[in-house]
Amino acid sequence: MNLAFYHHVAVDADMLVPFAEHHTSDGAHSYYVLFDRSATYGHPGVPQYVAVHLQRDREKRSFDFAHAPLPLPAMAQSWLIHRGCPPDAIGLNAELGPAPADEVTRALGQRLVGDGDHYAMGYSYTRDDPDDRVTVVALRFLHELTSSPYRVVVEQVDTEAWTHTLREGGFDTVQEALQWCVDRLSGTAGPLPPVRPSVTPPRPPLPANAPAPRFPGRSR
Repeated sequence: MNLAFYHHVAVDADMLVPFAEHHTSDGAHSYYVLFDRSATYGHPGVPQYVAVHLQRDREKRSFDFAHAPLPLPAMAQSWLIHRGCPPDAIGLNAELGPAPADEVTRALGQRLVGDGDHYAMGYSYTRDDPDDRVTVVALRFLHELTSSPYRVVVEQVDTEAWTHTLREGGFDTVQEALQWCVDRLSGTAGPLPPVRPSVTPPRPPLPANAPAPRFPGRSR
């Protein structure tokens, strides 16, 4: 067995629950969204999901892998999709994990799955206290022209109804985003500030005699 794979993944195999998985028809690739039940016994706040991508070389009878601990299953799905997994093949098992509580949660979850490569994660904390089961994630939006360049995504789990909500807030600075996370975990945070809509500067009009634009690879 690949020693690194053993230390990073297989050592906790009996504590990993597959929330989603996909295997290519040729057996060369496998993709997993795993819930790590052992995380609750580790360092407080660590992510509880692991995305794993296996790549097999049948001729050499060997394999390589990449993995990432991530705080939300949607982020694990996105990580796998942007490493080649078909988007419609890595849906979460509806029988595992809390269901979305509302349409806002569904829409934000779908956006995180599809647009995950637009963000860089800077901080996360997962609290699995049954009285306040919450995950906060601070992100930096990578698009230079966006408003609210720093985002906080909050997942709140209702342990009685077994549903969850996702909400997003927008911040101007990383310090404001991180402070909101700290305040939320201490129970003193106010409402999430809304994400301000991006403003795309209008393109200047073309001169009246300008030639029509040409696209690479297309003949006139």
